[in-house]
Amino acid sequence: WVDYWDLNSRLNTVQVDEVEAFYQRWPGTYVEDRLRNDWLLELGRRRDWKALAADYPRFRMDDDRQVVCYALLADHLAGKDVREAGRDAWFAQKDGDDGCTLLATTLFEAKQLGASDVWRRARVAVDANKPAAARVAVQLVAPSFLGDVGDVFDSPARYLARKKPGGDRAQQELVTLALMRLAASDIDATVNLLNTTWQNTLRPDQAAWAWATVGKKAALALMPAAPTYFQQADLLATKTEREPVWADDVLAWKARAALRNDGGPRWQQVMQAVNAMDPKEQADPTWVYWKARALQALARDSSDPAAFNTQAQEMLASIAGQYHFYGSLAAEELGRPIAMPPVPPRLTSAEKEAAARVPGFTRSILLINAGLRSEGNREWNFTLRGLDDRALRAAAELGCERALWDRCINTSDRTKAEIDMAQRFPTPFRRELTAKAKDASLDPAYVYGLIRQESRFIADARSGVGAAGLMQLMPATARWTARKTGTPFTQDMITDRDMNLKLGMSYLKLVLDDLGGSQAMGAAAYNAGPGRPRRWREGPVLEPAIWVENVPFSETRDYVKKVLSNATFYAALLNDPNATQAPSLKARLGRSIGPRDVGQPAPDAELP
Repeated sequence: WVDYWDLNSRLNTVQVDEVEAFYQRWPGTYVEDRLRNDWLLELGRRRDWKALAADYPRFRMDDDRQVVCYALLADHLAGKDVREAGRDAWFAQKDGDDGCTLLATTLFEAKQLGASDVWRRARVAVDANKPAAARVAVQLVAPSFLGDVGDVFDSPARYLARKKPGGDRAQQELVTLALMRLAASDIDATVNLLNTTWQNTLRPDQAAWAWATVGKKAALALMPAAPTYFQQADLLATKTEREPVWADDVLAWKARAALRNDGGPRWQQVMQAVNAMDPKEQADPTWVYWKARALQALARDSSDPAAFNTQAQEMLASIAGQYHFYGSLAAEELGRPIAMPPVPPRLTSAEKEAAARVPGFTRSILLINAGLRSEGNREWNFTLRGLDDRALRAAAELGCERALWDRCINTSDRTKAEIDMAQRFPTPFRRELTAKAKDASLDPAYVYGLIRQESRFIADARSGVGAAGLMQLMPATARWTARKTGTPFTQDMITDRDMNLKLGMSYLKLVLDDLGGSQAMGAAAYNAGPGRPRRWREGPVLEPAIWVENVPFSETRDYVKKVLSNATFYAALLNDPNATQAPSLKARLGRSIGPRDVGQPAPDAELP
């Protein structure tokens, strides 16, 4: 690592032979591949395509988007056809980095990217609020309109007010981008402009994109009209020569809005949205589950209900044995208990000792103990590559024994056939944690599930925004909770394990009480603040899984699913380490989530 830091600090001046010497000193190690990642980026910046093409095949991590773009460009310059892979890499680019921008520019000039590809990239960039990426696209296809991009992002309403219907394609595309941008801040104004001015003057595919964006923004705002806006986009799409290919994120919100629909889910719209997704996205357990549910519902009005139900049963069965939120719900939908895997054969002493002797794990532990957790984690993860289930379990056990609970859990999560649930869901601090949970009138399994997601049981964990400790308490929240519960408190106590548990659980109980005891809303409130789930519960009374799937923040949505799934497995393990089935996840979710009942107490206005 010292050698790596030294060479990396002067990488812009070194030559190939010095880098090759480094590779030879540290063959097969993480730092060799880490330096190769940095060096490939440097070679791309130098436009040294020959050296890059020679070194890239040895790159084992291969997870740097810009490096991928540089490598594709090198292949293109060598005469290889990279059209499809290049388009995919450019569309996956988050911001306007040099590698993917240069690749797109070169392919466009070679007529391997068309104007439609580039305008679609601009639309995706506007939808994701990525002005730099949008500028790159417009620069390629309509450089004389590059100055308009700033106005589209900064003042879309003013930009649209200056425009008149008509114009060439570039002008219409920029109007489309402005309508998409306006939808992010003023949905009603965008709907009005589409209905009165632009829908009939834009090309059908352009107007369809604008309506789809309105639908997505309305779905994120949990507006009842969202399914109708998506329906309008679909109607326009049928009038196009080639139907628009919506981004998977747009289609996901189309499905969510259809699920949340007032009066009950629009199952046909759910099916349409899932079927239009990329095959990889369709295979995600989220959409396997909801498509199966749609098939079950549509079977009632089908001329061949048996075929619909058979397909639904097969889809549910394909994920029912997986240990996550939708895997558990799928099992229960099939009328089965949530099965726990059999306890695998115990690790031998030789297997454990072999893991302890692996240099990569040794380096990782030294780095973490030296306060370099990020570097240590990367070293550990690289060392896991290619290990079978037994070796993964032995590595996970090494993490558990060293109280590196995040390494223990994340490593154990990788096994395929030998699944050790006690290792995946460890119970450190069990005596103290369960006692404090009972004192706070909380379910210990729910608390364990939350801490596993919050900190992976790293007692000194700190987030980028200042949350600390096992329960990742923010300083202001800790102070407020201490004052509310009459607990003597000073700021340095937030990292004390017992105080962190006491205050974190006290706050969690206050949050749960404020939200009627709903563990789904409680987890959402713990992650995003209590004000948000109070707003998100307004509207129709929903099946809890539909409410969870419609949480507007992707981080919070994922968090709620994982906390509740974790809690389900912890409930089984805390009761019996050899349990063969877990209690019901549906029961933990409750029967429904909707507006606060008239008889319920008013929300605690002070609750942070």
